[in-house]
Amino acid sequence: MEASGLGGAPRFLAYPHAFTVQSGADAVLRCQIVGEPRPSILWEKDKAPIEPSGRFHVEAEGNVYSLLVSRVTPQDSGLYVCKAKNSVGETYAAATLKVEAGESQQEEDEEEEEEEGCPGSQAPIFLVGPSSLRVCRGEDVTFSCRVSGQPCPLLEWEKDGHKLGDLFESSHFAVGQAPEDWHFLKLFGARPPDAGVYVCRARSGSREALAAAVLLVEPRATDGTPGGSPSNGPQLLAQPQPRRHRHAGSDTWAPVPNGVPGAKAFAVSAGKHAKFRCYVTGKPKPEIIWQKDGKALAPSRRHLIYEDREGYFILKVLYCKPQDQGLYVCTASNTAGQTLSAVQLRVKEHRVRFQVQLEDVEVSEREDAVLECHVPLETIPTAWFLEDRELQPSHKYVMEDHGVVRRLTIRDARTDDDGIYLCQMKDKGRSIAEVSVRGVIVKRLPRKLDVMEGENAAFCVETREAVEGICWSHNGLQLHETPRIVLKSFGRTHLLVLVHVTREDAGVISFTIGESQTSSQLRVKCVKRDPPSAPVAAQMSTEQSNAALLTWCPAPDVHHRPPSTYVLERREAAGGEWVQCLTTELAGRVQVLGDSVPREADYCFRVCAVNKHGRSGPVEFPGSGCGVPRVPQRGTPAARLERGLQDAWVRDSEDARFSLELSASVQGAWFLNGVRLGEEEGGRYGVQHCRMEHSLLIRGAQLAESGATVTFVAGGVRDSATLHVQEAPVRIVSSNEGLPHTYTAGQRVELWCQLSRAEAPVCWYKDGEEVEEGESLVLEREGTRCRLVLPCARPQDAGEFVCDAGGDSVFYTITVAEAPVRIVSSNEGFPHTYTAGQRVELWCQLSRAEAPVCWYKDGEEVEEGESLVLEREGTRCRLVLPCARLQDAGEFVCDAGGDSVFYTITVAGGCVEVLAGLPVLLQCEVSPEGAPVHWLKDGEAVEPSETLAIQSEGCLRRLHIPTAALSDSGTYTCDAGDDAASFRVTVIGELPGVTRGMGLTHCLVPALSPLSLGRGTGEDRQLQRGFPPRLHGRAARGAVVPAVPC
Repeated sequence: MEASGLGGAPRFLAYPHAFTVQSGADAVLRCQIVGEPRPSILWEKDKAPIEPSGRFHVEAEGNVYSLLVSRVTPQDSGLYVCKAKNSVGETYAAATLKVEAGESQQEEDEEEEEEEGCPGSQAPIFLVGPSSLRVCRGEDVTFSCRVSGQPCPLLEWEKDGHKLGDLFESSHFAVGQAPEDWHFLKLFGARPPDAGVYVCRARSGSREALAAAVLLVEPRATDGTPGGSPSNGPQLLAQPQPRRHRHAGSDTWAPVPNGVPGAKAFAVSAGKHAKFRCYVTGKPKPEIIWQKDGKALAPSRRHLIYEDREGYFILKVLYCKPQDQGLYVCTASNTAGQTLSAVQLRVKEHRVRFQVQLEDVEVSEREDAVLECHVPLETIPTAWFLEDRELQPSHKYVMEDHGVVRRLTIRDARTDDDGIYLCQMKDKGRSIAEVSVRGVIVKRLPRKLDVMEGENAAFCVETREAVEGICWSHNGLQLHETPRIVLKSFGRTHLLVLVHVTREDAGVISFTIGESQTSSQLRVKCVKRDPPSAPVAAQMSTEQSNAALLTWCPAPDVHHRPPSTYVLERREAAGGEWVQCLTTELAGRVQVLGDSVPREADYCFRVCAVNKHGRSGPVEFPGSGCGVPRVPQRGTPAARLERGLQDAWVRDSEDARFSLELSASVQGAWFLNGVRLGEEEGGRYGVQHCRMEHSLLIRGAQLAESGATVTFVAGGVRDSATLHVQEAPVRIVSSNEGLPHTYTAGQRVELWCQLSRAEAPVCWYKDGEEVEEGESLVLEREGTRCRLVLPCARPQDAGEFVCDAGGDSVFYTITVAEAPVRIVSSNEGFPHTYTAGQRVELWCQLSRAEAPVCWYKDGEEVEEGESLVLEREGTRCRLVLPCARLQDAGEFVCDAGGDSVFYTITVAGGCVEVLAGLPVLLQCEVSPEGAPVHWLKDGEAVEPSETLAIQSEGCLRRLHIPTAALSDSGTYTCDAGDDAASFRVTVIGELPGVTRGMGLTHCLVPALSPLSLGRGTGEDRQLQRGFPPRLHGRAARGAVVPAVPC
């Protein structure tokens, strides 16, 4: 076997999909598979191989494989499995085909069944499924169900994907059957670890049905232990990884002293996560209590408590603060005793810190939440995060920088806005706060949930009070209870469990009650399907006459790749084929009696572990060949070969062992490629001789030694075998998969992973298709590090990227948001003081053409018309006032979504210049007609006199100076209360021979057009709404016209 073949096990790039067809139509199941060497493909239906013939056709185009079923009938409904296998490994994928039939077709099916002679065959079906329960600690629990089927179904119960016998001692549960097809599972004295998802499987022949139920265990009301209050809610330990356990109190809980000898020290930087894990075994399964400084910890926003897939109990402290420093203790207890482990946590603060830290905020749903902190210097840039997602300025998130103040406003807060928020200085410290949103939902869904294919996905929501009218949905479609979907509400607690999830279950899970909603992203990862590892510690004892006692232990990684059975084989020591003796589901001991073998002889035995993905390598029992007495022989024959050498298959750097057995104890020699080997202390080669067995151990076999010949020579005995060294499978040892991958268009995206071996081939995929390298996507390789770089991210680059290294893969979910529109330049900073009648132009330059903008005046959106024109040319936007009016004064805003500019416009009234001695007439129009006005000159009230007249006629208000003098210069204001109009009058020179009080003369009258400085749109509207008086009309410069005779 070539070393390059390693790591080329078959794998699916696209899976077959479940679907429903009408009877008589054609059905096609299609999948995409790669592997090196090219895999062989086998299709099965309900565990029976499909032979391509008749209505079944198998096709292969490149790496796309199809199964075509022509003219389907209801009998074609079932579970179809595509199996791919090559010399490196195997994999499979399944899909369900459902065929809907009419009445005539059903009658034909019944007739065919009777002709085949099996009219009584019936698939198992649950007439009554087990009910979900909530109990108090110490109560007995009974799950009951009723099942029918022919032949009589066999039932198996499991909890969270494990057999009950692997979790509980036999005295803790009982499984039984009652009359009329009723079956039950009973748990005695429920304990917190008993909480979870229970699945009942009913098998009848090759067909199977399942039903599930949830068990919640409440702490007893009398429990005085921390966390034992009902407010902590029930425990649901069966949630998929990470599983957030609610640890209520236990009878065995006891405070832990602050000083624990041997406590390890652990340091973490402020704002980073601290993860503690503890591996505990025991039966019954231990109850775990985590404590900090002697006080029990309960799950919260920043404290995650769960058990991972490897059996470790985890406490994760998110975004550590200085107050998180202390002694953390994990206490494990069961009926047999108690043990504990302790760690002292120290939180290191960054040298550059926030002057004022964020503070926790609590708001009601639909209110705005405001977070504020102070940075040391106003020039330090900051970024806002909601947990691991960077926030962008928007209508939802308003970000403000005022000097050293940094402020985030979360508008219209909803349930999913509840969480941990961070303000981070670039390359410096973080400030952390929790935002609590009070509403109908008091415990929301996690933002994302990662589960492995085949696990159970559990979702739990708590409401403020017991409610009706809740709705669970998947990708917007409402969910209803089925054998694979458990929906249950216990008062304020609402549960959804998806049993044995598939990749089709991935998507958005939502819980809705009224106008409140919380959502979670369910991500389903494909299980690596590996055969089990070989058993260890194989021993054989022949102390009992005419029998051999064989014992062995499961592999150390049995919880990763559990075997379903162990297969024991034998063969005669003189040679021949290996023959299967027996199979057993439990590792342990087996006794082989002399009566069980065909004839008296010396026999060799070996054992291997098997599961549905394959079998491990065989392990031979030492001392084989003398397990079962053989027919005695006279005399002492010369040594002969009883058990020969066998080829050894190992991976690079693993140890290789060769052994053989002779019929007599004699000395021998070992050779490697013709070179004699000797025993050296601490050397690579270990040679042993024990009675009639000889063995050679080659430590750390190298790839270069693959194909080497190992030979043993002793007298007339000579035997050889070959050493095969396979390249170790490539593993991805690290990556940035776990980092947030949310980007803005234009940003640089870099995905990387570190391989266990340089130059190992990898493939990158996006949404199931292999990527193509180009200007917008660059693949880089440097030693063991592989990179995929998007120099300038685009919205279409969003999706799931996969780096596949053959036997290992990492997944990256990339989100690319459109870059927020920025205003790159404007005339905001220019002076915007105008005189009535002037042209006003406000403009701004955007970062992206065609981005929408809105213009506002004094907080209200403007309307385009003759007096206000909006223009757009590429990235430049303009607001033009062709002829400014006094009422145009105010604050104008151009809003581009995430960015705005502000313009403060001032419009002054008319300016009048008149020669001394000539009359001056100032006139304006008010609304409503009877509105009182006051005239002022340079801010002081003026009174009518011989030299100044004030007139009122309808809506017109006038100030008349018959003969202007130099002292009449100044600013005249007509004040209507909430509105005013001003006029600048300048008296220049003096007319010769003209004095105040003379008779007829020609004079100049400054005539002013009607004006209005208010926001009113007409007299009628002002009168109806009760608006204050307004000066009405269009403002313009004063115009000097010939006067009439005085």
